[in-house]
Amino acid sequence: MENEVSNNRTHHRYELTVDGHLAAAHYRIADGVITFIHTEVPPELGGKGIGSKLIKGALDQVRADGLKVIAQCPFVKAFIDKNAAYQDLLKS
Repeated sequence: MENEVSNNRTHHRYELTVDGHLAAAHYRIADGVITFIHTEVPPELGGKGIGSKLIKGALDQVRADGLKVIAQCPFVKAFIDKNAAYQDLLKS
């Protein structure tokens, strides 16, 4: 569905489609820990807050699934650093 973050488990990524363009946050998952590897936002969606919306939606789903997070992706790390409500998800 457009403008809604979904987990594409087949491709190991959270996805957000906006105006026909796909933004994606790629991950690995093992032993109750999700490692965000890379976030892609197409140039057409740049500067519109789409990356933040994608990561917020992904982290909300991660919390609901009871997973811990390793923020290998610099964008995910920066988002968590700026949003204290998600810092408890980080694997210590």
